[in-house]
Formats: sequence, C-alpha cells, structure tokens
Amino acid sequence: MRFPYGKNILITGASSGIGLACVSAFALRGYQVWGVSRSATSGGTNLPADIHLGKMDVTNETSVSTTVASLWDEAVTLTGEGFGTVLHCAGFGIGGAAEDTPQREAEAQLETNYFGVLRVNRHMLPRMRTRGNCLVLVVGSIAGRISIPFQSHYSSSKFALEAYVEALRMEGAQFGIQASILEPGDTSTGFTAQRRMVLPEGSPYAETAQRAVEKMARDEREGASPGKVAAVALRIAGKRHPPVRIAVGGVYRLLMFAKRLLPDRLAEAVIRSMYLSKH
Repeated sequence: MRFPYGKNILITGASSGIGLACVSAFALRGYQVWGVSRSATSGGTNLPADIHLGKMDVTNETSVSTTVASLWDEAVTLTGEGFGTVLHCAGFGIGGAAEDTPQREAEAQLETNYFGVLRVNRHMLPRMRTRGNCLVLVVGSIAGRISIPFQSHYSSSKFALEAYVEALRMEGAQFGIQASILEPGDTSTGFTAQRRMVLPEGSPYAETAQRAVEKMARDEREGASPGKVAAVALRIAGKRHPPVRIAVGGVYRLLMFAKRLLPDRLAEAVIRSMYLSKH
C-alpha cells in the first residue's frame, strides 16, 4: 500500500453509511483515521483500534473551525504531522418535486452536501498546503452527472461538487493539492431511510413523486454495499495522480460512457423510463 499523501486522514460523515465504511477500510489498511460527524459515534459498529471519533457539524462555521484546529494539533502531537487527505462523506437527500420544495429545504440540502465541503476545505486546505502533496476526496453521486426526477435539489448539490472539484484541481495544482470525486450509484445504506420527503397535501406531483422515490428506494436497498465505495476511495488515495472523477461500479461506468454518446433527448427518455414509468 502506497501513502503518497501520508497516513493521516480526516473523514466527515463518519457515523454511518459510506463514511463509516471508509473509516474501517482506511484504518485496516494502515491509515491513522480521524472520523467526524454530528454524533461522534459509530452507530454501535465495532471499529478497528486507534480510530479517533470526534464531533463536527459541517453546516456550522464555529464547529468546523474549532474541530479542524483541534484535530490537526492532535494529529501532529500523535504522529508528527497533520492530515494529508480529507474525505468528504457527509450528506443527505430530499425527495419531492422541485416546485413543491420550500426554499429552506433546498438551502438545507445545499448547506450540507455542497457548502459543508467548502466549509471544511476552507479550514483544512491552508494547513494541508504546508505539508506539500495532499488530497481532497469528495463523495459525489451518479446523480451529479444524471439529474434524477424528484431529487432535483440533491442532484443540484452533487452537480455543484463536480464543478468545484474540477476547479480546485486546477487552482491547487501549483501547491500540490490533488482532488477527485467519487460517483456512487445505488448504495445500500441508511441514506434511504433518512431521505426527507417533501409531499405537500394537494400537490399535483404527489402520485408521480411517490412512485419515483419508491423506485429509488428499492434500487438503493438492493444496491452495492458501502464497502465497495470505500474500496474505490482507498484505491484513489494511493494514486499520486488521481482521476478527476470515477463512477463506482462497472454498470455505472458504462452508464456514464453511454450518456456521453447519447443525444440529450434520448438520455432524458431513458431516465424518464427508469423512474416515471407506471409499470
């Protein structure tokens, strides 16, 4: 196992799902892992030894600034250096029609999934630059490349991360900053049960939205394990020249390839048939 960015990694969203799987996977491969979340717990999961769990709310500026400073100092004290890698896993989803979604719900979606990444990086990158080569890994989504009906704001948050990572790579290259975005498809995690639904009474979209989201939920429950995403994250973390983006799973890589070839209208028709068909 190569460690081009050192062995210290900070992982957000570490209490469940993909984040928790990454905490375990990286620790078992020899990394010193600090995992942060709002709860600062592992949800009852037994973790490898020497994992440091801490509390941080990525939507709160004070929480991020104080926690990053504290954990950086802790990492230096224990290992002699700060973090060379930060892995962003914190996030959630909302479901419902774009028209029905209140402004506050849309803002909450972006606040965690997009601005949470920016907020953590704003405090991490000035420190990470001091050590030379460093890596920002972001868990995006296939929905950040293919907009999903009745998940418009979730897709928007992941679309935004795609652009952010592209720009960060170009801006940070002069300082040794690498960045890459992982694009999981349907993954079996607690994300499904925690999705916030926006279905106001009397909405003309209610029936279609419910049907579409139920299809998404079935696909997610039958999807890949979060460990599969963690394995890809590990592989990317070992590369000195990581890709801009990588879809997780052969089927999704094929889907991304097909999308590049298909006319937009045909690609839209395929997605409509997947989520809006009555059969």
